[in-house]
Amino acid sequence: MGMNIGQSAEEEAISAINTTPLVDVMLVLLIIFLITIPVATHVVPVALPREINQPQETKPENINITVARDGRVFWNQEALDNETLRDRLRQAATSKPQPEVQIRGDEAAQYEHVGRVVLACQRSGILKIGFITEPPPRG
Repeated sequence: MGMNIGQSAEEEAISAINTTPLVDVMLVLLIIFLITIPVATHVVPVALPREINQPQETKPENINITVARDGRVFWNQEALDNETLRDRLRQAATSKPQPEVQIRGDEAAQYEHVGRVVLACQRSGILKIGFITEPPPRG
């Protein structure tokens, strides 16, 4: 009785991975996703508003308060101290319709100075406070 210890050419171990089943599974998953995507993206038709970005025109009744770099406050280009600013804001708060206060703060001004003006507007009862900024450059 003889025993064959060596392996023949047919019985050698295959060192390559068979990727055919993997490709078949991936193609089936791709087909399933392609079929289900139109069902998943069904949305309710809605007419969305168009974007309109127009600069707001300054009305004569608007109050422009400018805060300079050094903290000085100007009411329509007239320099004011804090007490006079509060008095004028109280008078403006009682008028009907109430004007909008537009604050122009210098880029280098400390936040504290602009914050004092906002606080004075809030304590006076001003309901509409806006900040005037420069639009970003186009292009």
